[in-house]
Amino acid sequence: MRFMPSMPPVLPLYGFLSLLARKLRPLLPALALALAAEPAGLRAADDYKLGPDSFPKDGVPRGRVEKFSWTSTNLFPGTVRDGWVYVPAQYKPSEPACLMVFQDGGGYVSTNGSYRVPTVFDNLIHEGSMPVTLGLFLNPGVVPAPSSNALPRYNRSFEYDSMGDRYARFLLEEVIPDLARKYALKTGPESRAIAGASSGAICAFTAAWERPDAFGRVFSTIGTYVGLRGGNEYPTLIRKTEPKPIRVFLQDGSADLNIYGGNWWVANQDMLSALEFAGYEVTHVWGDGGHNGKHGGAIFPDAMRWLWKNHDQPIAKGKGSKQPIMQILIPGEEWTQVSQGHGFTEGPIANGDGEVFFTDIPNSRIHKVSLDGRVSVFAENTGQANGLAFSADGYLYAAASGKMAILRYDPTGKEETVLEGVTSNDCVSRVNDGYFTDPNNKRVYHVDAEGAKRVVDEGIPFPNGVVTSPDQTLLYVADTRGQFVYSFQIREDGSLTHKQPYFHLHLPDASTGSGADGMKVDTEGRLYVTTSLGIQVCDQAGRVNGIIPKPQNKWLSNVAFGGRDFNELYVTCGDKVFKRKTKAKGVHSFRPPIKPPAPRL
Repeated sequence: MRFMPSMPPVLPLYGFLSLLARKLRPLLPALALALAAEPAGLRAADDYKLGPDSFPKDGVPRGRVEKFSWTSTNLFPGTVRDGWVYVPAQYKPSEPACLMVFQDGGGYVSTNGSYRVPTVFDNLIHEGSMPVTLGLFLNPGVVPAPSSNALPRYNRSFEYDSMGDRYARFLLEEVIPDLARKYALKTGPESRAIAGASSGAICAFTAAWERPDAFGRVFSTIGTYVGLRGGNEYPTLIRKTEPKPIRVFLQDGSADLNIYGGNWWVANQDMLSALEFAGYEVTHVWGDGGHNGKHGGAIFPDAMRWLWKNHDQPIAKGKGSKQPIMQILIPGEEWTQVSQGHGFTEGPIANGDGEVFFTDIPNSRIHKVSLDGRVSVFAENTGQANGLAFSADGYLYAAASGKMAILRYDPTGKEETVLEGVTSNDCVSRVNDGYFTDPNNKRVYHVDAEGAKRVVDEGIPFPNGVVTSPDQTLLYVADTRGQFVYSFQIREDGSLTHKQPYFHLHLPDASTGSGADGMKVDTEGRLYVTTSLGIQVCDQAGRVNGIIPKPQNKWLSNVAFGGRDFNELYVTCGDKVFKRKTKAKGVHSFRPPIKPPAPRL
C-alpha cells in the first residue's frame, strides 16, 4: 500500500484537479505574473528541501530492510497489510536495540520519498546521534473485497484516528512480540518511539498516551488532532490528566487542511499549548507548508536528534505544570501497592484513626490496612460485601449483596445484621442516618437513626457510588452506565430534592458510560470519582478539573482517603489496592459537617 499523507476523503479530488489544470494551462503566464506581484509572506512556500543526512554518505554502513505481510490479527479482524523492518548494520543479537514504529510505513521506508528513514537512521546511528534502533514500518490494514464488483474496506481512519488503546494493543500484543522473537529489543518506554503523519500522527500520539509504559517518544507531523473520531478532545484531556512521561515533537504548516473536521494548523497549536501547560517535554517546528511530507521530511534528521537525546535516561514529566490536578498531587509521589492477590477489591473506607478497610467481594472478606501498612483479615464470610461505611460510634457497615442484607461490624469484627431482604451496592453514613444504592432496581435508599429504610429516588440507570458533600447538605450518586454524577439536596428528614445530572464526566472512546463507581470528597469540596479513565476530580460546580490515571489497567472500583493525616489516597483496582500521598485531605462523613470554601464559578 502506498503512503498517502493527505486524508482519504481528499483523494477523489485528484481527477478533478488534473482536469482543472488542463483547463488553466493557457492562463499560466498570467497567473505567474499575479503570483510574482503578491507579497511572498501571503502564500505558502512549501519548498522544503532534504539535507545531507537524508542521502547516503561515504563510509557509513548501511542497514537492511526486510518486507513482510501481516494477516493474522484479533484486534482488526480480516485485515491484511504490508510491513517492513529496518535493521541497522550495528545491530547485534547479544545487545538489545531500541525500536521506532512508523504508521503509513511504506512512505517512510522508501529510499526516494519524503523521509527516507533507513538512510537517515544509517547516518545518525553512525555518528552517534541516536542509539542502535530498529525501524518497524506498518501500512494501515485493508479488508479485501469479496469480489471484483465490490470495494475493500479501508481501515486507515478506524485504526489511526480512533481514540482508545486498540491500536496500541495491536502493536504490543501482536506485531512487536512477533518481531521480538527474531530480534533482541529493549522494552522500556525510553527505548521506544512511534511516529506518523496526519492520521498516522494522532495514532502515534494515542499509542503513547494510552501506553506510556511502552512508548516514550512521539514524532508527529501535520497531525490530525481534529474532530474525525474524537481527536479534538486531546488538548482538553492533556490539560486535565496527570502528566505522562512522553517526549513529543510536533510539526505543522500554516497552509495545512481546514475542512469539515477542523483546522489542522490551529489544532496542532492547541496541542502544543496543552502539552506546555501540562509540563511535557515538547518541541515544535512550524512552517508555511500544506498537508504533505515536504517539511516533515526536511526536518526529520534534526527531529530524531532531539527525540532520541539522552536515550538511556527516563523521560521527565510535569516539569512546570500549571494543571489544577497538581494542586492535589505531589511531584515524585506515585502509586504504591498496598495489597495484592485478591479476587476483586472494593469499598475502601477509613475509620477515625485513618486505618483503611476494603472488601474482597469474590472471597467474602473484609481486610484492614493498619497505619504501619500491615494488611490483615478483619472479617470472613461477609456475604460478598461490597461498599463500606463507618458510623460515628465506630461501627463498620457493609452492603452485603450475597446475604441480601446490610451488615454491621463492631471494632473486633463481630457481625450483626441491620437490614434484611435488601439488595445493595454502596453506602454512606452521616452523623444520625445514612444512604445506600440498589443498582439492579435503580433505587437510592435512606436509613434513619432507628434503622427504618425508605426509597428516596428511582430512575437513575445504574446508581452505584454514593457520598455526601462535606457540609452534608448534598447527596451525590454515581451512574455507572451514564455520563453524570447526580446531585440531590438533602431535606431535614433525609428525603431528597432538586435532583440534577450535575457532575459532567469524560467518557472513554466507544463507550456510552463513564464507568463511574466509588466516590469521596475532600475538605475543598472536590469530588473524586473512580471511572474507566481514572479518578476524575470535579470541582463543586460539577466540572472535571483533573484526571488521575489508574495504577493498573483494570477496573477502578473505589477510592478513599486514609492515613494518619487523612491525606493518603487509596484505590481499589482489580485484584490490588494502591495508595499515594496527596496535598488534599479527605472528609469523614460520619463526623460533624464542615463547610468548604466557595467554588470559582
